Amino acid sequence: MVGIELENDGVNLGVLEAALEEGVPALMYVIADFQNPMGVTTSLEKRQRIVELAREHGFWIVEDAPYRRLRYRGEDVPSLWSLAPERVLHMSSFSKILAPGLRLGYAIGPERVIAELSEWAVDAHIGPVLPTQGMVYEYCRRGLLGANIERLKDVYRPRLDACLAALDEHMSDGEWTEPEGGFFVSGHLPHGCDIVDLRERAAAEGLELSDGRGFFPNPADGRHFIRIPFCSLTPEEIEEGISRLGRLT
Repeated sequence: MVGIELENDGVNLGVLEAALEEGVPALMYVIADFQNPMGVTTSLEKRQRIVELAREHGFWIVEDAPYRRLRYRGEDVPSLWSLAPERVLHMSSFSKILAPGLRLGYAIGPERVIAELSEWAVDAHIGPVLPTQGMVYEYCRRGLLGANIERLKDVYRPRLDACLAALDEHMSDGEWTEPEGGFFVSGHLPHGCDIVDLRERAAAEGLELSDGRGFFPNPADGRHFIRIPFCSLTPEEIEEGISRLGRLT
């Protein structure tokens, strides 16, 4: 597994092209919209270059898009799949836009590849949960999904705003992404602050933090990284949590 450095507008193309000179991968996994854990969105220019490279070198792009419909500001960027349907497998999930417990997703791609994936799925778990699929199908057929997505945007938008405002007030020494959607704000802790030590001290203050090292192929690269999910907390809880965190950094 080779990790490609991220910038505020997606992958670092120089690093990607250098990695391709070392060897062509079977596939490149990308969350182009509101990436987990960074929250960044890949620009159109970088998307176009990524699909050019996929065509040139002959590798697949796996575009994971569970957060794509949860945009709170700004304009949609064309999906990688729309730019190169012959080179991209587009995956998404109903877990983020309908209900987490459904654990139901889907893939879009060339017919022959989807047929192979379907065979692998049968070998792996025999068959899908058909009642769950039926319920989601009926929900979508009745035209209810779009309204639910808009409701979720209205819930999550002020939570993102509260998160960014609290970070600006209480942790301005850090470097933070400013996502336009999704579930996460992330960044690098102030100089001298280590996530391993911070997690221990944060637990004493009632804060549960993810270990930043778990987001990187090379764990050492994540010792100063922190991801802050905002979707499940009220703006007031977000303000309180980040103010506690700020006192520890």
